[in-house]
Amino acid sequence: MYDPTVFDNLKVAFENQVYDLDNLERKITIVNRVDRMDFAVLSRKFSIRFVLRHLLDPSVEIVLEASLKELSTELLETPKGNPGCLLALRFKKPITNIDEQCEEIEKAIYAIWEHEVNVTQTVSFMYRREQPSYVDTIDVRFSQKINEEHMGEIEEFLDHVLVTLQVLSEI
Repeated sequence: MYDPTVFDNLKVAFENQVYDLDNLERKITIVNRVDRMDFAVLSRKFSIRFVLRHLLDPSVEIVLEASLKELSTELLETPKGNPGCLLALRFKKPITNIDEQCEEIEKAIYAIWEHEVNVTQTVSFMYRREQPSYVDTIDVRFSQKINEEHMGEIEEFLDHVLVTLQVLSEI
């Protein structure tokens, strides 16, 4: 009989709650979903991207990843192994004032998520545009792996994601 992995269980839990926010609560609109098995390095990746229902920007992508090491630790029941998944968020937001807005964004994210995250911002722009416009890609990585013990925290986690989207929309 098939026994789902930590990755599978977390993926389904995230999917269910995010789809409820879209279909039942109508707070968000899902704009993309990826469920990938990378056979070159034997890893799994799931991501789901959405926006707040009343706004097109910013968007957020929730990313859940499990490496070969994580999967093998679990499947082989390695003693003292601690299987889990990496969790990250990727926000995308149009900005006009790089220095000012990036600083505000970083402060806002640390205020919401405290210091349990690592934040990286990458700014890009469209070449040959009359009016320069920039896109800030904000990567938020969590330092701790997650596993099934964290399933009860997914709803609160998603509430923080929605608050972050709202705050970012106002910057």
